[in-house]
Amino acid sequence: MSTPYKTVAFHTLGCKLNFSESSTIARNFETSGFRQVEFTDSADVYLINTCSVTDNADRKCRKIIRQIRRKSPDSIIAVTGCYAQLKPDELYKIDGVNLIVGNGEKFDIPSYIEHHHFNGAPIVHHSESEKLDDFHSSFSLAERTRAFLKIQDGCDYPCTYCTIPLARGKSRSDTVENVIWQAQAILNAGIQEIVLTGVNVGEFQSAEGDGFFELICALDTLGGLDRLRISSIEPNLLTDEIVDFISSSRRLVPHFHIPLQSGSDRILRLMRRRYNSRFYERRIQKIRSVLPHANIGADVIVGFPGETDMDFQQTWQFIADLDLSYLHVFSYSPRENTPAWFMTEGVPQAQIAIRSRMLHDLSDRKRRLFLDQFLSTTHEVLFESTHEGLWTGHTRNFIKVKVQSRDCLENTVQPVKLVKNCLSYMEGMIR
Repeated sequence: MSTPYKTVAFHTLGCKLNFSESSTIARNFETSGFRQVEFTDSADVYLINTCSVTDNADRKCRKIIRQIRRKSPDSIIAVTGCYAQLKPDELYKIDGVNLIVGNGEKFDIPSYIEHHHFNGAPIVHHSESEKLDDFHSSFSLAERTRAFLKIQDGCDYPCTYCTIPLARGKSRSDTVENVIWQAQAILNAGIQEIVLTGVNVGEFQSAEGDGFFELICALDTLGGLDRLRISSIEPNLLTDEIVDFISSSRRLVPHFHIPLQSGSDRILRLMRRRYNSRFYERRIQKIRSVLPHANIGADVIVGFPGETDMDFQQTWQFIADLDLSYLHVFSYSPRENTPAWFMTEGVPQAQIAIRSRMLHDLSDRKRRLFLDQFLSTTHEVLFESTHEGLWTGHTRNFIKVKVQSRDCLENTVQPVKLVKNCLSYMEGMIR
């Protein structure tokens, strides 16, 4: 059946994994005869790929749906991703939604658009989370210098605050052979940096028995690959073997994002995290011993049910004493059907806001100290974009750098002297 719809626009919320999947779905649309346009343009079909880690992510999706319907009342609105997987009934009741697609069916969206008439109630394609057991390869090409390559999906960790196992299903992985094939396709497109993404990348385990270490060893042999970055990895899965290999690699970069969530062992137990504060501290010490200039970030949740003033003070002091480079601070968001949802010792929102501000201030202090050590030093910067004569790129250890240049620097690597610490980035001069 020929479709009357010819243009499609995407809006992606949430993690790098979502971006890699949106990019692959966009290529599927192009294969089906669609032309992708900017989300701000008029389109026949709008696809929202959602996140549902927090209630704020759900609210963003609902707001975007209303905005689309106001500006383009005759367009098709399709919603997929974790919000669509977890709460299809809630989306069904939102005026203006035409198609609701769960995570297991999202790569078939062009076919659904092709074969359905949208003139009534929303159409739903959705499987329960326990049936999400297929692995769908994906990678992004939207950024011309950096690609997000999906190697793993789902999660087997029972963290009490998290809906991801419900939204993504059990852990499953690609094969090393297919990851290498896709990485080569990315390199053939002229992209110099690949970021490995997944729900829990350290859980990578191919059917042939290859783990995450074997995967990065194989990727490290790829000719033409300049930078290989790990998006985020759990502390208990970041082994000494992996850290030592990264320290000796020319391609794997010295940048780590390692979720912490709390510095209180009592709260970590309530969260059912698979480590304690001492174990986490040893991971950071190991990295610093072999990669002293590595950029190391951490996720922290404030206001988890039962978090007392003493628990928070332990967290603050633990982080203050730890050699981290920056924090991503999240306020606890109750999520239905998680064990934490049923915990009754909630923390008042005003207290959560105070604790969040204290950790943001601590993060700023750590980031400034981390960046100060690189003043007057020269680093290779891979440039990505420009705005009003300022080119933006990143060093190998993921320091954002901005330089003035009239030349086109896109997707080039330049030696840059770092001359000013602006906290969120460093000003530089091309040598």
